[in-house]
Amino acid sequence: MTDVARVVIVDDDRAIRWVLERALAQPDIEVESIDRADKALGRLLDDPPDVLVTDIRMPGIDGLDLMSRLREAHPELPVIVMTAHSDLDSAVASYQGGAFEYLPKPFDVDEALALVRRAVAHARERKRPVTPPEGLHAEIIGEAPAMQEVFRAIGRLSQSHITVLINGESGTGKERVARALHQHSPRAGQPFIALNMAAIPRDLIESELFGHEKGAFTGATAQRQGRFEQANGGTLFLDEIGDMPAETQTRLLRVLADGEFYRVGGHTPVKVDVRIIAATHQNLETLVDDGRFREDLFHRLNVIRVHLPKLAERREDIPRLARHFLAEAAKELATDTKVLTKEAEAHLMRLAWPGNVRQLENTCRWLTVMASGREVLVEDLPPELLQPGAAEGSVGDWRAAFRDWADRALAAGHTHLLEEAVPDFERILIETALKHTGGRKGEAAELLGWGRNTLTRKLKTLLPSLADSD
Repeated sequence: MTDVARVVIVDDDRAIRWVLERALAQPDIEVESIDRADKALGRLLDDPPDVLVTDIRMPGIDGLDLMSRLREAHPELPVIVMTAHSDLDSAVASYQGGAFEYLPKPFDVDEALALVRRAVAHARERKRPVTPPEGLHAEIIGEAPAMQEVFRAIGRLSQSHITVLINGESGTGKERVARALHQHSPRAGQPFIALNMAAIPRDLIESELFGHEKGAFTGATAQRQGRFEQANGGTLFLDEIGDMPAETQTRLLRVLADGEFYRVGGHTPVKVDVRIIAATHQNLETLVDDGRFREDLFHRLNVIRVHLPKLAERREDIPRLARHFLAEAAKELATDTKVLTKEAEAHLMRLAWPGNVRQLENTCRWLTVMASGREVLVEDLPPELLQPGAAEGSVGDWRAAFRDWADRALAAGHTHLLEEAVPDFERILIETALKHTGGRKGEAAELLGWGRNTLTRKLKTLLPSLADSD
């Protein structure tokens, strides 16, 4: 594909063709218009454009049929479907047929141009070679130092039955780590049972954990095993343990101490061999101090503690996580795997991610369904991730941006990167320090950790206009 993109317009309305021909008359776009779909079909099958813009309702074959036949031969062709019948059925039919985007008439000319440019960008991205994702770890992904600590903990505990407490914000992947601890333990061949304390009504928690006898309460028509019995020989993962009611905490403590319990309404002890892994996003020490969590239970659970970092603390993992989640979503939805452009990856690495890994996973699901083309551009991301406030105002941001710049510079064949980067880096720091001190060089030098003479020498080299000022 050359720098000039070929865009074909198919519409029986001469006025629409005229408007679009002029709107798309750009230096990097070559426009061709055809008045009938049946006339266009043969030509475009042999010589497909980079982007097709077609009306739906036309004499002969309609735009949806044209799109269908062309995409059979050229499945990656971006097609923008126009229609004056702006109804739900038309939109749904367009997307089901594989349309890149849907443009209802009457349309804003600038909007149409922006849409075509997006389609052109996708067409260009499609021409770039795509490196398939390397073997991704099915359980947990993480190359950041904080995640390496988690991996070390899993490795050290691999031959252990010991109780583990996992701390981390909501969405950081606590259940994934719990499953990994189980799968790499001597209990791997036995059940892994997960129960979220925050998701169970308080009056049902004991029945869920310990089971019940027939007739124990209204609706208990048969004996039922609880999660402890279901997990016998394996691992019971108690998520959001900080939300466990006080009376249930007491019963759990007895199970941990004695290895047995009574079903609700039962009189015969039930012996179990269960490893407990608990998790919480709360500070259990604070809950203990406030009298909301038993101190003796806390010490029983807090034998080994594993801390999971926020996604914002492991930004270097975001591209690989996103590739994994996009592949998983595509497999689940039986569709093509979306591919993030470098620019889209860089944008994701700058975001705050208050919902952590779960938010990134949900974003990848959204992109799999909603992104128009196979390649995901920055503008394809959910609107809330494009808002100015979505980026994290943290110290880590500039490192992610700097790493992205270095990657792109090296990929473009640049050499002597330090000669290019260090002067700019120092210049920015000097200007910022002088601004902060109102131009007072002695104070600025102190802020930078330099002596006054060092700052003066740097100013002569980097900012000569400021070197002689007071």
